[in-house]
Amino acid sequence: MAKKSPHRFQDGTVLLIKQETIYMQTTAPAIEMLNDLIQINNDRIAGYEKALKELKDDDQDLKTLFGNMIDQSREARLALGNEVQVLGADMDAGTTSSGKIYRAWMGLKVSITGSTRHSILASCEYGEDAAQKAYYTVLESEDLPAYLRVMVMKQKDQLRQSHDEIKALRDNEG
Repeated sequence: MAKKSPHRFQDGTVLLIKQETIYMQTTAPAIEMLNDLIQINNDRIAGYEKALKELKDDDQDLKTLFGNMIDQSREARLALGNEVQVLGADMDAGTTSSGKIYRAWMGLKVSITGSTRHSILASCEYGEDAAQKAYYTVLESEDLPAYLRVMVMKQKDQLRQSHDEIKALRDNEG
């Protein structure tokens, strides 16, 4: 049962506030935003797993890099999921619709252009751009509590470094 806090006004009126209701109203947007980021990280994991399948045997450097990026997203997803659970909700297990569309497009593009390092890296950069946009959108929201903003900003910075590494590799292949 929700705990009630009485507030007494000077005229003797008592206002009862259900703290659980207020809690849910203030955390619902945060839960939704964190679950959006979980889905983006799920997209990222699925995208790099798909990219790993397209690599050739001599692309060991990219296999290592993509494996590290999968691990990075798994860690981010776990941290985000823990916060969702602390807020009283369940962590999303799925991916975004746009992520599914992107992976289908990436598969079509690879079948048409071939699995060159450049095309794989270009597709990965596109995915990294989408992740940056998602994190930016969440950080722009006024509904994100400060303690979560710090964690999300740190993750965004880590993903930005990965983006820049992918972009540099792609530029060198061009």
